[in-house]
Amino acid sequence: MEQAAGKYSDIIFLPRPISKRHIPMAQISRAAQFASFAALSGYDNEIREAGRLTDSRSELDEDRQNALNNALMRLSECTNRPFLKVTYFCPDKNKSGGRYITVSGNFRRIDEESLEIVFTDGRKIPALDIYDIVIEH
Repeated sequence: MEQAAGKYSDIIFLPRPISKRHIPMAQISRAAQFASFAALSGYDNEIREAGRLTDSRSELDEDRQNALNNALMRLSECTNRPFLKVTYFCPDKNKSGGRYITVSGNFRRIDEESLEIVFTDGRKIPALDIYDIVIEH
């Protein structure tokens, strides 16, 4: 170290030169130019994804299953468009589990081919994912 100081002793303690023609680059921009050299590209996304919580699907007990079957039977016989609140399990696309979502709207029909509840706005919910249905008239 002393050799280096001796070799450059005439310039080592001079202030950093500042260009008169170019505006100094912001520190965030200076750091960004090295971002492509990150040793672990995508690591931040993996950490974020691993930390994201999902719910597990609840098993329906016999009483809840019977209540859902009765509600679906009533809906299949409906001629009007009752207002529904449906809570259903939406599986996560990236990891095991998912989350429960509650949606509401006017019922249109039950698509018996795909086993989905169809709302008047076009939304479809798979009947096998439904956890709860509240029918309001």
